Amino acid sequence: MRVIAGSAKGTRLAPVPAGTRPLSDRAREGLFSSLAAEVPGARCADLYAGTGAVGIEALSRGAAFCLFVDVAAAAIRAIRENLSRTGLEKAAAVARMDVRRGLEREEGPYDLVFLDPPYDIPTEHLGSVLSLVTARISPGGAFVLTRPKRDATDVVPLHWPASKLLTYGDTRILVCREAS
Repeated sequence: MRVIAGSAKGTRLAPVPAGTRPLSDRAREGLFSSLAAEVPGARCADLYAGTGAVGIEALSRGAAFCLFVDVAAAAIRAIRENLSRTGLEKAAAVARMDVRRGLEREEGPYDLVFLDPPYDIPTEHLGSVLSLVTARISPGGAFVLTRPKRDATDVVPLHWPASKLLTYGDTRILVCREAS
């Protein structure tokens, strides 16, 4: 894995910790191409961050800040190492805790929130996380949710429809914005 574009373009990221399913370089490239103008200056959160590749890509492309949250110690070590490799640690905060607790502690607001939860996460848990996320997004902001392609999107709040739907292999990426 590597950083696709921006100030840290080409930087190789640390090995992926066991049990982590990172978003592929191709999927990240497609996602950020679709978000292009929204990233510079944005306040972001990378939830279920894994390696931190998505939030680091945002920082590399000019995001002002990114909060990284993951519960796994190996993921937190990978995120910190990747921030160090890219020189982007000053624009980041890293928290090892449950995502719900992280959101309750760090109130935002955020312009972009990236969520790449485990595919087997219980629907009720993800629904409660999305309720917290939508309450912390700034006007005009969006959340990006990664799900398996075969998965239904019924967990997405009705007033936050997908404005973009991207598919890469078995991964579906939804960019959701509040309905006006």
